[in-house]
Amino acid sequence: MAGNRQPTIKTVAARAGVGRTTVSRVVNGSPQVSADARSRVLAAIKELNYVPNSVARGLVTDRTNSVALVIPESESRLGAEPFFAALIRGVSAALAESRTQLQLTLVRDQAERDQLTESVTARRVDGVLLVSVRSGDRLPAVLEETGLPTVLAGRRDAGERLSYVTCDNIGGATEAVRHLLRGGRTTIATITGPLDMDVGRSRLAGWRAAHEEAGIPVREQLVEAGDFTEESGRRAMRSLLERAPDLDAVFVASDLMALGALSELRRQKRQIPGDVAIVGFEDSPLARLTDPPLTTVRQPVEELGRTMVRILTDITWHGAARQQLTLPTELVVRESSR
Repeated sequence: MAGNRQPTIKTVAARAGVGRTTVSRVVNGSPQVSADARSRVLAAIKELNYVPNSVARGLVTDRTNSVALVIPESESRLGAEPFFAALIRGVSAALAESRTQLQLTLVRDQAERDQLTESVTARRVDGVLLVSVRSGDRLPAVLEETGLPTVLAGRRDAGERLSYVTCDNIGGATEAVRHLLRGGRTTIATITGPLDMDVGRSRLAGWRAAHEEAGIPVREQLVEAGDFTEESGRRAMRSLLERAPDLDAVFVASDLMALGALSELRRQKRQIPGDVAIVGFEDSPLARLTDPPLTTVRQPVEELGRTMVRILTDITWHGAARQQLTLPTELVVRESSR
């Protein structure tokens, strides 16, 4: 070699006429390589007298066998919202199959954010699963810059560059409002999620889409933002009733907020569904325990967690390209909207 430089994985790839990922797979003994490509790579390795180093061996020798599930929320939010418990169950079950440890990391302040950045930069985990993604959050960009395999639950916006798994938030919300319209409801309010999150904006977009589809003008006074907590649902419902006492239905962007909205409706002596029909989103265990049982949009949260792990594994072990998936939702009709 010129200058006595040692051959690299890039050199081997060029000589064999394949990509560097293929060379890494051959070195790691992966079965996901054709016989022809494997033969050419092995010939190039022999011809160049290439000795794989730790980088060329991919993540096999340097693997920590641990994955970080990063949730930028407080312990109280983690414990209160059924979404997180279901997601963690899905992630844990998928990781258990590969004997990979799960590191649950809460990022509540700048110090914890800096600690996480140091950890991922030092490659103390093999990859990151990131939840509660907000538009202005720098954390996804930091993870992208480190090159550490990362999969998001949700996305920052429609132009997301990282791999993600989300649910059909627009379609689910649209079907929820269609259901209310089919039931003869004419003044349908909505309590949104945080509008700095794609999930909040998308469910609001679904509410708008159903109105436009039915040729009904959208009344902005029927929109009130929440933050996915029960208390925000209660406050939002109170504000909506003050502005639009004639409303006869409400689509709520989460079951937990719907629980708060139900509480406020009962406090104001509104009959459910006689006076006001209500639909939530998620189909958490709460939905079956409310009085009356809550009509809601089912999103497959545990499947979302398992799918995130599968994508992260594909990227980490096999050098797979970016994957962006949207899982289907389903309307579950119960007494709160009948």
